Amino acid sequence: MPNMYDVRFVGLDLAWSPRNTSGAVVLDWDGAIARPVAWDDALTDDAAIVAFVARTTGAGPALVAVDAPLVVPNETGSRPCDRAVSSAYGHAEAGARPVSRRSVAHMREEKLVALLAELGFQHSPTVRRQVPVRQVVEVYPHPAMVELFGLTKTLKYKACPERPYPLRWAELGRLRDLLRSLSGYEPALEGGGLLDAADPHGRRGRTLKRLEDLLDACFCAYTALHIWYWGEMGYRLFGDLESGYILVPVRPADGP
Repeated sequence: MPNMYDVRFVGLDLAWSPRNTSGAVVLDWDGAIARPVAWDDALTDDAAIVAFVARTTGAGPALVAVDAPLVVPNETGSRPCDRAVSSAYGHAEAGARPVSRRSVAHMREEKLVALLAELGFQHSPTVRRQVPVRQVVEVYPHPAMVELFGLTKTLKYKACPERPYPLRWAELGRLRDLLRSLSGYEPALEGGGLLDAADPHGRRGRTLKRLEDLLDACFCAYTALHIWYWGEMGYRLFGDLESGYILVPVRPADGP
């Protein structure tokens, strides 16, 4: 029977459309330290993503954390969980984007969940503490970073007209440093070659975007580990499986 040290953690920064690339990172945890063992910054369609997950997790326990809305029953407006997250984290500029079936044209997330189910991944927002599972959950990095890193405002590394490259490089470099700081957390992350090679300075356009996706995916993978390691005392559940949900990691009261 698999033990608690056999679980892998997959972070997926999923593009809205398969025309754009998605980033994915897989962490392996030895019971004390998590290390990246596989990553890809140029995944395209759903088949490529599922093949990556299958190849890197095999048939063993794994928790997949996806930065994308996995349950969107509402035709218009926004999900209750999006509004709740925005209410809780708006002060830190970490509110959730309103999502509806009309606003998400492809709804590829539902297909991805179905394809992962064929590999034995259960979709559930409840994560039991340190139990070997094959499960997929929805996460959202902005409020997660606010909680785990103690940020007062979100990092400004996303592309937008008022953000010049030097600002984005600095903020993405700050994210890399924060990921490195997780070596002192419980559970610990040792970024190794992935983070060593993740210098954003001088990158532009698609090259910078793919690095951004990779670091987001790495953080999603760590979020999966944190949620699994601490169980229900290590995350807040906004919403439910019927109306849509987002899991946000939190530092447990009796933790570090």
